[in-house]
Amino acid sequence: MMTPESHRTMPIRVSIVEDDTALRRTMADVLRQAEDCAFVGAYGSAEEALREIPQDPPQVLLMDIDLPGMNGVECVRQLADLAPQTQILMLTVFKDAPSIFNALSAGAVGYLVKPVRSAQLVEAIHDVYGGGAPMTSSIARKVVQTFQRAAPPVVPDAEHLSPREQEVLDLLAQGYLYKEIAERTGSSYATIRTHIERIYQKLHVHSRAQAVAHVQHR
Repeated sequence: MMTPESHRTMPIRVSIVEDDTALRRTMADVLRQAEDCAFVGAYGSAEEALREIPQDPPQVLLMDIDLPGMNGVECVRQLADLAPQTQILMLTVFKDAPSIFNALSAGAVGYLVKPVRSAQLVEAIHDVYGGGAPMTSSIARKVVQTFQRAAPPVVPDAEHLSPREQEVLDLLAQGYLYKEIAERTGSSYATIRTHIERIYQKLHVHSRAQAVAHVQHR
């Protein structure tokens, strides 16, 4: 059984979906050199990723949008069902609102605009794995502005959450990382991940942002 101590010492398994061969190799080199990351796969198309990733899902996946054939947003949407435990971080040149919100709605948990410095990329991977939602500052501003302009959507009643699941969801909404939630609730990291997986299933969502929306609009 994985303990919090073993979690801290095990590298984060990361894969890449990027059609630019040179950039794909550069990112792979960054991951190989990162102390707490383990590069486990790179794919040049969404179709290849959908074929290979479900067989051995990484913990974090770096995803481009502009891919040959199927685009990255549709790939995220399908991987949300095929590899639900994989946390997906968008890494793209697209800054337009539709690309941002389509990716986040599909199940991505973070959104970085290229180019990204090596240190920033590694930090974002750790953030995603720890329960965060890293975004390039200009992207985060667009998200905030859109929520400020939008009228609160009508959200149907979710399936009943247990008291502990409700507590975990409330802490997620307050911005706590998984390890911080574990400390506050006196639970193990693995237990919190299990609670969050069940919360996602009950709310029919695929990401932290989508789950938190239920708290904000209930």
